[in-house]
Amino acid sequence: MAKLHTSEITLRVGLDENRVPETLSWSAEDGGVDNEEAKAMLLSVWDSKNRESLKIDLWTKDMPVDEMKIFFHQTLVSLSDTFMKATQDEKMTATMRDFCDYFAEKLELKK
Repeated sequence: MAKLHTSEITLRVGLDENRVPETLSWSAEDGGVDNEEAKAMLLSVWDSKNRESLKIDLWTKDMPVDEMKIFFHQTLVSLSDTFMKATQDEKMTATMRDFCDYFAEKLELKK
């Protein structure tokens, strides 16, 4: 039997005395990423046994609100693209992309 390759992604969270994130960093050796700083992260995993998603949403104390709005918009756009790749559901993807445009317009993200 051939040996399987494994890949590891590491997240490091620095917490203050109240366990509020002060620093976030991540590494992914296969992707050439080593201890890169981040200000926010959203992680979702699918628990097929319980048929539910499990998630971790973290952001540092110094993550600016205006950047958080951009981060959310870009995440929603990315989720729309991923949904299309995963399902080939063009109609719902178009609806999701319309919402992303609406979201950006309401937050005045489009220049």
